[in-house]
Amino acid sequence: MNLIEKLDQQNMKETLPEMNVGDTVRVHVKIKEGSRERIQVFEGTIIAKKHGGVEQTITVRRLSYGVGVEKVFPVHSPNIVNVETVRRGKVRRAKLYYLRDRVGKAAKVKEKL
Repeated sequence: MNLIEKLDQQNMKETLPEMNVGDTVRVHVKIKEGSRERIQVFEGTIIAKKHGGVEQTITVRRLSYGVGVEKVFPVHSPNIVNVETVRRGKVRRAKLYYLRDRVGKAAKVKEKL
């Protein structure tokens, strides 16, 4: 193994929860404000998964006061404390960018039973 692969293995998390595109997830993020640390929760639908290995990211979208908010989270980041799945979604696309143009019930993802 070369040096880059060894560094990647050290920084990867051992266990990741099963999360797929279309799932509604709750991401717990560690936020540092001055000398204090707190955990902030961001809940939304995964609209994209990118890359693989240590640089894997998920894009989570939610509506906040009628405005769409998207955040990109590096899955293996030490600032991500926990990712819990709220509900599974049934989708037929790898990227759900079409949800950006939809509001209300049209932006809903069917639940996988």
